[in-house]
Amino acid sequence: MTATETGTQAIDRASKVLVHLIENDEVMTLSGVMEESQLSKSTAARVLRALERNGLAQRQPGGGFRPGPVLVGYAHRDASVGDLAGLARPFLEQLAAATGETVNVAIPTPAGVMRLAQVDSTHPLGAGNWIGSRIPIHASSLGKIFMAFGVAQPPFGRLSRLGPNAITSIDELLAELEPVRESGYATTWEELEAGLCSTAAPVRGSKGTVIAAISVSAPTVRTSRQRLAELSMQVVSAAEALSNHIQQSKQLEE
Repeated sequence: MTATETGTQAIDRASKVLVHLIENDEVMTLSGVMEESQLSKSTAARVLRALERNGLAQRQPGGGFRPGPVLVGYAHRDASVGDLAGLARPFLEQLAAATGETVNVAIPTPAGVMRLAQVDSTHPLGAGNWIGSRIPIHASSLGKIFMAFGVAQPPFGRLSRLGPNAITSIDELLAELEPVRESGYATTWEELEAGLCSTAAPVRGSKGTVIAAISVSAPTVRTSRQRLAELSMQVVSAAEALSNHIQQSKQLEE
């Protein structure tokens, strides 16, 4: 067998596994991948690891795989969702007007959380412009949402200390995710940088999968813990409204 044939065969195998991950609504187990693709256990595992390394497959906390953050990131350009930044804009503007703080919509990527659209705070002291920048997943309320709902994987190794309250222990980070799943929102307090707090909630696509998240960021000098809790309820409401809009749009298309 030539090198070209070997390379082509590897691409063909990976493509088949990727198609099965995308088309299957349920979490795909290794045995399921083997059955669907007719690959041996060692080959199927090797392909899944390669897809995972490149952000195309995502290992789930309870076992199995789903499409990875690269594909989730692409979802905002999919016909079933449309232009996510454009769809989100009215909801971001309403939330920004109600809170007076900086509001973002973001997606997960292998390099961290990427914000797609932002509406700035009405105050002179705001949270900065984050559009296009990638934020470390462990220090972001958006990142906690993506990890909690299985569309991004917790980082490996020691976590960098960014803000004074940054989480640097994987065990401590993982312990925060269950309460996030239960409450439907995540918060940070001086974890990304000193003087900054945030809250975020998930945005779901037509099949109920988390495809993005909305956040509100504010300086701690004008945000008490109680006010952050109030902002959390507002961001949950905005994220649910955007999710409903996306789902209704999809129903109309069908």
